[in-house]
Amino acid sequence: MKKRKNTKFKKHEQTLLTELDIYLFKQGNHAKIYEKLGAHHVIVNGVEGTHFAVWAPNAKKVSVVGDFNGWNNDANLMNVRWDDSGIWETFIPGLASGTLYKYRIVSNDNNYQVTKGDPHANYWEISPKTASVVWDLYYEWGDLEWMNNRHKKNSLNGPYSIYEVHFGSWRRVPEEGNRSLTYREMAPLLADYVKDMGFTHVEFLPLMEHPFYGSWGYQCLGYFAPTSRYGTPQDFMYLIDYLHQNGIGVILDWVPSHFPSDEYGLSYFDGTYLYEHQDPKKGYHPDWNSYIFNYNRNEVRTFLLSSAMFWLEMYHVDGLRVDAVASMLYLDYSRKEGEWIPNVFGGRENLEAISFLKKLNESIYKEFPDVQTFAEESTAWPMVSRPNYVGGLGFGMKWNMGWMNDTLDYFSKDPIFRKYNHNNLTFSIWYAFFENFVLSISHDDVVHGKGSLVGKMPGNEWQRYANVRLLFGYMYGHPGKKLLFMGNEIGQRKEWNHEESLEWHVLQYPFHGGLQKWLKDLNHFYRNEPVLYERDFDNSSFEWIDFHDWENSIMSFIRRGSSNDDIILIVCNLTPVPRHNYRVGVPRGGFWTEVLNSDSWIYAGSGQGNFGGVEAAPVAVQGRYNSISITLPPLSVMFFKNVGK
Repeated sequence: MKKRKNTKFKKHEQTLLTELDIYLFKQGNHAKIYEKLGAHHVIVNGVEGTHFAVWAPNAKKVSVVGDFNGWNNDANLMNVRWDDSGIWETFIPGLASGTLYKYRIVSNDNNYQVTKGDPHANYWEISPKTASVVWDLYYEWGDLEWMNNRHKKNSLNGPYSIYEVHFGSWRRVPEEGNRSLTYREMAPLLADYVKDMGFTHVEFLPLMEHPFYGSWGYQCLGYFAPTSRYGTPQDFMYLIDYLHQNGIGVILDWVPSHFPSDEYGLSYFDGTYLYEHQDPKKGYHPDWNSYIFNYNRNEVRTFLLSSAMFWLEMYHVDGLRVDAVASMLYLDYSRKEGEWIPNVFGGRENLEAISFLKKLNESIYKEFPDVQTFAEESTAWPMVSRPNYVGGLGFGMKWNMGWMNDTLDYFSKDPIFRKYNHNNLTFSIWYAFFENFVLSISHDDVVHGKGSLVGKMPGNEWQRYANVRLLFGYMYGHPGKKLLFMGNEIGQRKEWNHEESLEWHVLQYPFHGGLQKWLKDLNHFYRNEPVLYERDFDNSSFEWIDFHDWENSIMSFIRRGSSNDDIILIVCNLTPVPRHNYRVGVPRGGFWTEVLNSDSWIYAGSGQGNFGGVEAAPVAVQGRYNSISITLPPLSVMFFKNVGK
C-alpha cells in the first residue's frame, strides 16, 4: 500500500475546464469533475476570483445571481461552451469565500425560468434557506498515521463493529433549546464514547446537504456538501480527522438512487428532465415521492461517480454505504403491473443502473483500494459483493437483511413458541457465505411504529433485557461483520425519534447499564479474538456442534481461526429455563474457559454459570469423542475458549 502525504486542499489548485475534462465528462468517466464544475477560486491573468461552471444543455440563458450583485438576473451572464458539452461558465473577479449564489436559468422550452442551487456546491445556507455558498476546502489534516495504515483497519479480514449514528439526535443540548451538537462539539464526545465501547467504525446516516431534516438525509440535494446544520465543511473534516486520530473509521451513507423534487434542486434543472427520467414509470419513485436518476445519461453517471470520489478524496472517508440498491436494480421495484417499463430484453432488471454500480465500485477500488463499499440490498440478487470480473456488482460487503428479519422475528416470539421457529436462527448459515455479509440491526428496525429493540422482546423486564443480551451475543458469534444503531446498546425504551436525544439518563438503572457493559465487553473481546472475524467470509470458519435441539431451543457452534488451535465455542439457551448438566460435544479435550457469559451479575443477569470453565471428558456426544457438561443460564449466550493441549 502506497504511503500518503498529509493532504492540504488550498486555493487556486483547480484549473479551468480542459478538452480532456469535457471528453471524460461526456463519456461518463470523469471521477473528479467536482474540481471543475461548481464554484472555485482561481487566478485568471493575474486576477483572483471565482470561476463558475454548471451543466445546463437546454438553457438559452444562464447567469450567476447572489448577494454580491443584488440577485440581479442580468448582472453576471454566463457563456455556453463551444464544445457541445452543455456547460456554462464565467469568471467573476474578487468574490470571497462565504458569498451566496445561485444560477438563474432560462430554458429553450417555453421560456421556462427558474433559480437553482449549484449541484456541485461545496457548502449551502442553513436550511430552510436554499442558496449555495462559495467556499474553499482548505484544511490541514492530522490523520496521516490512520491513512497510511487504513488498509489494515478496513481489510475484509479485519474486525468491523460499526456504530450507526444519526447525527442530529445522538446527543442534544437541552439547556439551549434542545439543539443538536455541532461537528466540532460531537468530535471528542463521540470519539471517546466509541473508543470506550470498542466499536471499530462509525457510520453516519447521510450528512450530505438535504432540505428536509425529517428525511434523515436520505432526500439529498447537496451531493458535494456536508449539511450546514452542524457547521462548515472544515468542521466536518475536523470531526472525521478527530475520529481517525482516535483509531476510528468513518463510513457515510450515500444515496445515488433518488433525489427530492424541491424546485431549487436537481429536478427539471434546465427546463428538461436532465438528471431524472422524463417518463414517471422510470423517473419517479412512488415510495419516497422523489425522482430517480437517469443512469443512461453519461453526464449523470459522471455526477454520481464524482460525488462518491469526492467524499473519499476530500473528506478522507473510509467507506460508503450505498442506500436502496434494490430500488436501483429492479425496474418494477415497488410498482404494480403496468407501472413500469421493461428493459430492452423485456426483463425487470435496470441494466443502466447495474452498469453504473459496477463502474462505481470498479472506480472506487482502483483509486482507493483501502476503503470499502457496502450495499443495502434487500433481495437475493446474486454476487452483490463479488468482483466485476466474475460477474458481481463489485461491492465490498452487503447488509444481511435476511438474517436481520429472521432474527428479530424469532426474538420477538414468546420462548414457548420458539421451538417451532428454530429454523429462523439456523437457516442463515446455509447462505452466510454467499456474500460478504454485514449483520445489521439498523435505524430502520427501531422506527415507524416498530418500537425499540428492547420493546420487541417478550416477557417481563428482566427477560426483555436478557433477550437483548442474548441477541447481541448470538450476533457477535455468528459469521459476518457487525452493525448496531445508536441507542440499542443502552437499551433505549422508546422508539427512536430524530427530534430527541437518546435516552442517556437510563444508564443509571441496572438493566441498561448492564446491557451497555455487556456490549462493551463483547466489542473488546471480538476485536481481540481474530477467530471471530478474520475468516468471516470463509465457510470453514464455522462448524455446528448441534442445531437439532429445537425442543429445548438450544444451539451450539464453534468458530475457527486460521490455526486449528484457535477455537471458540458459543452456546445459546433461548428460553428462560436454566439447563443444568447440559452436555455439549467439543472437538478436543482439555479445559474450556468460560470467557463470556451474558447472565453474569455484572450485566444484570441472574449470576448462573460454570465457575470459570469446565474440563472436557471423554464422553462421546453429538458425533464428537469429547464433551463438556455445563450449566446453561436462562436466556443466555456463553463463549468458551480452548487453546489446545
